[in-house]
Amino acid sequence: MNELTGQIAVVTGAGRGIGKAIALRFAAAGADVVCVSRTEANSTAVAEEVRGLGRRSWALAVDVSDGAQVMAAGEKILAETGRVDILVNNAGVTRDGLLMRMSEADWDTVLGTNLRGAFLFTKAFTRTLLKQRSGRIINIASVIGLIGNAGQANYAASKAGLIGFTKSVARELGSRGVTCNAIAPGFIETDMTAVLSADIRTALLKQIPLGDFGKAEDVAAAAVYLAGPGGRYVTGQVLSIDGGMVM
Repeated sequence: MNELTGQIAVVTGAGRGIGKAIALRFAAAGADVVCVSRTEANSTAVAEEVRGLGRRSWALAVDVSDGAQVMAAGEKILAETGRVDILVNNAGVTRDGLLMRMSEADWDTVLGTNLRGAFLFTKAFTRTLLKQRSGRIINIASVIGLIGNAGQANYAASKAGLIGFTKSVARELGSRGVTCNAIAPGFIETDMTAVLSADIRTALLKQIPLGDFGKAEDVAAAAVYLAGPGGRYVTGQVLSIDGGMVM
């Protein structure tokens, strides 16, 4: 269970849900974790939990869509940790609505956080990863980026773009020992899915061969695999954690 001992991991969107589960699972596997969230209270709370597991942790409040904030955060992280071994681009939002009624602001907000944020954080650490000649980048996409969904054109576009981004980064950085992969969760029990009505939940479960929603810990387990020794020879891949939904 110490496959990440000595590693420094940065997790965006670490304040709750999947990001929080990844941060804690990484800590349990021996990593020190930088917890990035939009709100200071959330990132600080998770960082305290990481420290409770005996690991070092740092908490940062960052709008991942803001280039200046991300650049400053990257510099601060490297100044305090000296290196970054693992980057998980997990920060994400939804602004659902039918295309004909979707505002430009809702489109820009989702693409800005989900896709631009991953680009900015990856760029912030690329030079360091290349110099180290090692590193793992894990982008949290979604099955919606693979199959689309009515009322989520912005979200689907952001996650499909993240998959294309993942494959391009994998090709650019692979020769220096840096891997880049995506995880595409299906319907996971988080704050985002908690608001779904009983009828919608029932309909969704009929599409999942395993007949159950996933848990944030299921995604975290996949992240540990990709970040750990077992993921050494895996890059440019999309791992669906979806109960068989899009097999």
